[in-house]
Amino acid sequence: MPGTLTFDDLKSRVADGSIDTVLVCFVDMQGRLMGKRFHAVNFVETSFKETHCCNYLLATDLEMATPDGYASTSWQAGYGDYIMAPDLGTIRLVPWLAGTAMVLCDLLDHHTHEPVPHSPRAVLKKQIKRLAALGYEAKMATELEFFLFEKSLNEIRKEGFRNLQPISGYNEDYHIFQTTKEEDVMRPIRNHLFAAGLPIENTKGEAEAGQEELNIRYSPALDCADYHSIAKHAVKEIAWQNGRAATFMPKWDKDRVGSSSHVHQSLWKDDEAAFYDKPAKHGMSELMSHYMAGLINYAPDYTYFLAPYVNSYKRFARGTFAPTKTVWSVDNRTAGFRLCGENTKGVRVECRIGGSDLNPYLAQAAMLAAGIKGIEDKMKLAPATTGDIYEDAKAADIPQTLRAATETLRKSKFLREALGDDVVDHYTRAAEWEQEEFDRVVTDWEIARGFERA
Repeated sequence: MPGTLTFDDLKSRVADGSIDTVLVCFVDMQGRLMGKRFHAVNFVETSFKETHCCNYLLATDLEMATPDGYASTSWQAGYGDYIMAPDLGTIRLVPWLAGTAMVLCDLLDHHTHEPVPHSPRAVLKKQIKRLAALGYEAKMATELEFFLFEKSLNEIRKEGFRNLQPISGYNEDYHIFQTTKEEDVMRPIRNHLFAAGLPIENTKGEAEAGQEELNIRYSPALDCADYHSIAKHAVKEIAWQNGRAATFMPKWDKDRVGSSSHVHQSLWKDDEAAFYDKPAKHGMSELMSHYMAGLINYAPDYTYFLAPYVNSYKRFARGTFAPTKTVWSVDNRTAGFRLCGENTKGVRVECRIGGSDLNPYLAQAAMLAAGIKGIEDKMKLAPATTGDIYEDAKAADIPQTLRAATETLRKSKFLREALGDDVVDHYTRAAEWEQEEFDRVVTDWEIARGFERA
């Protein structure tokens, strides 16, 4: 892919002066890029081996608070360091920033040099390794949905996030004329990301005013998560460079549809589609049916990893293309899981539960763990559901609140076995803290409703 650099390529570009800055990044619990800007000469001479960061960065929230209750780090333990170990296979240009390259890092324990188990990249790598032991490789693709707004982030913040105006005035789903008006932002997003080595397929208008979708070609699971994180970061930066704001908040307005991040997934063996069986119903192999059975059965357990904030659950509403039920159907967008590519080698399952705020490493890891469990236990897949699944009273519900999802995560024996008690306890604490912070806030809705009339 164009834009992907070897370490030798990087050294050559540093020597000729075309690259002077290297972003050395890792992905935090919230899916954001964190790290340092290195002078490129220092990076290629010394810091390509390792650098360091405070270990609170994997025990914080969106506001960068330092909550208590984490086993991995605390004020009592003194907030020490993690090692940031650059993965030199991820070096790439950052074409939207002059003279800049980027590398992603794995986080290691400062004393043992072992991977930090609850770091998102390590969580996903563990499940990829488990799958490889069964002889399979996962390929995935995520769809990134987001909203663009007329004003910049700074303007919106100074105005108290009120009177938000999307970049368009009407539903722009697949709308070429309206999206032409947004090409000052969307064209550089596509082109810069492609030049950075991401296999960009397309962008399109989504089903609301100002809503966009970015599609990236399917790839091995770890690459998919890396691409997602880089793309999400780039969208925000490129929108900012053009005086616009982009948000990946799943539900920013109660009267508008939310933003999702659908995850397409399939397994492969020796470069052949292991989910495909031509004579079978829908072209689904027995392996695929076991995988999907696990995926669906354990969906409540891992919903937190698809919907990690209080706001995430405001998106689950009937008639909005956001699912409310944990069942599957064939090419039916009202289901939590949709069979795509029926009777072709591209047959795959799309999880439609995840919101635009998910961390792709954690979401993919949890779903792989569920699929692996389905394969190991040879779980039986229930028949496909048809019709308007919003109205299906027999179908199991997705957890409806963060509080409910936190409890299914805490009590999940399957996830504790697959991810480890330390990982589940760590993210359970993250979920608890998010709820605690929300519970102590007095909202505008409460004030408007009760100030005079209570």
